[in-house]
Amino acid sequence: MTKNIMIVGVGGQGSLLASKLLGHLLLKEGYDVKVSEVHGMSQRGGSVVTYVRFGERVYSPIIDKGQADFIVSFEKLEAARYVEYLKEDGRIVVNTQEIDPMPVITGAAAYPENLIEKMQDKDIQVDAMDCLALANEAGSSKAVNIVLMGRLSRYFDIPVEKWQEAIRECVPAKFLDLNMKAFELGRESE
Repeated sequence: MTKNIMIVGVGGQGSLLASKLLGHLLLKEGYDVKVSEVHGMSQRGGSVVTYVRFGERVYSPIIDKGQADFIVSFEKLEAARYVEYLKEDGRIVVNTQEIDPMPVITGAAAYPENLIEKMQDKDIQVDAMDCLALANEAGSSKAVNIVLMGRLSRYFDIPVEKWQEAIRECVPAKFLDLNMKAFELGRESE
C-alpha cells in the first residue's frame, strides 16, 4: 500500500533537504520511493510543495486531493492551504510559525486567525508545535526542517537510529551536531 507525504512551506525553508532526507531513509528501508521536484515559487517567500510517495511499487510522484497520509507544513497558512489533500484519517505536522504572504505584507489582506483551531474543529489530527523555537534552541533558525522531520519520525515504525543515519548521510558534516539536536528536539518535544 502506497503512503503519501506532502511537504508544504515557503521557499528558502529547507523543504528540499527534508524531502531528500525522507526519500533517502525510505529507499534504505526497502521501499519504492518517488519524490517530486519542488513545485511553486521556490525563491524565498513563495509557496512550495514537494510530494514523497513510498510503498511496494509507486508509479507516480503526484498526490491528489484526499490522498495525503501526512502533510508536513513549515508554516500554518500553508497547512491550511493544502488541507484538502489530507486523507480522512491523515495527520498534519505543522510549525506554528507565521510567515506573511505578499498580500499580508502589502496590506491587501490580514493573516488568518486561529488556523490550527479551525483545522482541529474539522476533526483533523493536527500536531502543532513551535519548530522555530526548537530550531533556535538547537543552534539555528534554519533547522526548522529537521525539527519537523524529528516530529514526523514519531509516526513511523522506523527506528530512530535509521533516521539519524539518514541525517548523517544527507547533511554536511559541519552542520551535523546542530541537525541531530534539532531532530531530537522535534521528536521528544511535548
